[in-house]
Amino acid sequence: MKNFSNKAIQLAKICLCILFLSSCKSGPFNLLKPASPHQEYERKLINAGLNQTTMGTMWINNAQQSLQKALPIKLPYQEKGYFSAEKVDVAAFRFNLLRGQKLEVKITKKPDLGFMIYADVWETTATTEFKLLSSSDTLGNPIQLDADKSGTYILRLQPELLGSGEYTLEITTGPSLNYPLKAASKNQIQSLWGVGRDNNTRRHEGVDIFAPFRTPVIAVASGRVTGVNTNNLGGKVVWFRPAGKDYTLYYAHLDEQNVTEGQVVNYGNTLGRMGNTGNAQGGPPHLHFGIYTSGGAIDPYPFINPAIETLPKIATSLTNLNTTMRTLSNTSLDDISLKAGTVLRVMAATGNNYRLELPDGKTGYLLGKTLTTVSKPLNKIKIKIAQSLFDKPEYDAAVKLDLKEGQTLNVLGTYGDFQLVLDANNQTGWLNIK
Repeated sequence: MKNFSNKAIQLAKICLCILFLSSCKSGPFNLLKPASPHQEYERKLINAGLNQTTMGTMWINNAQQSLQKALPIKLPYQEKGYFSAEKVDVAAFRFNLLRGQKLEVKITKKPDLGFMIYADVWETTATTEFKLLSSSDTLGNPIQLDADKSGTYILRLQPELLGSGEYTLEITTGPSLNYPLKAASKNQIQSLWGVGRDNNTRRHEGVDIFAPFRTPVIAVASGRVTGVNTNNLGGKVVWFRPAGKDYTLYYAHLDEQNVTEGQVVNYGNTLGRMGNTGNAQGGPPHLHFGIYTSGGAIDPYPFINPAIETLPKIATSLTNLNTTMRTLSNTSLDDISLKAGTVLRVMAATGNNYRLELPDGKTGYLLGKTLTTVSKPLNKIKIKIAQSLFDKPEYDAAVKLDLKEGQTLNVLGTYGDFQLVLDANNQTGWLNIK
């Protein structure tokens, strides 16, 4: 009983401190000017002394460790999940972005008020460190981020301590610039970056967009025209620098130029008319669209690709969120072999899968059809000698209750050398079977 009393006292202290933190609108915390709402909240926990509690320490440590343990996903991605106040959960996802793509992260919560989820996007670096790029605000507006380099990125979600509720996560990508024609079609782009030119003596430094002769070519963003001239390869060209960007756009093979150098333009303004001037003379009219940085030309396709993939639908049942389930047969969670009857906790549903957590904290994905609920016991056992029931499937775990010889227990599932059992008083715990 001593363990339970201490835990109850600690939980009560945390509740009082959380109420205090949520009421803080000014004071020394705000003077520190943290980089994100997540860091602000963590700093408040530390200043309130909650980092000395078990739950406070777990919240801080889990936040740091989750970046290293982020699960790989493919974009676009959608999941519906549940954060429980009884747990100290955090979710982290690892995915790839191309330079020029726009990332959008949208989180819908239920309840909307009184349930805060901190969302941060991180960039991985060559030194295995993590660079914070963007965070959601306290109003829950979507995160929108232009990828300035191709590489691996991480999204971390973490609720406040004692936060409990449902959420829907949507991660999508699209172009960071608008399309250079008023009507966009992926089929118009027929010659891509890097294709050989002039008997492979040079590489294509852009993409070619085909449309009828003298189709208006427009500014893909607001910015300034930096050059209007003619050259042998591009014919009549326009150079354009989008506002706030460190690259210049190159419009070539124009039949007519409709702007002047130094002119400020808005998105949608006509820069010129499509043609076949320069080395495109005699061929079909098209726009050569390129992007140049201080380091040279880069692939413009991700910046303007009009094809946006739709979010995958969630096909697995949402009634199992935040419940305990078990495997129907032998399977594996990533590289971890699981026996039939292995107990897992359902954290979220995505596509045909569940995102799951093993009793030791390892996470991954399994098909929903490979799992079943623990409502029906696997079998019954009778205790032959008095022994203890633990709160975790670990040899040094806390004792939940003592079992007497002759007690009958329902076996709900297994994990390692332990069985998850249910006694006659509907109390669950882990029984060492070795």
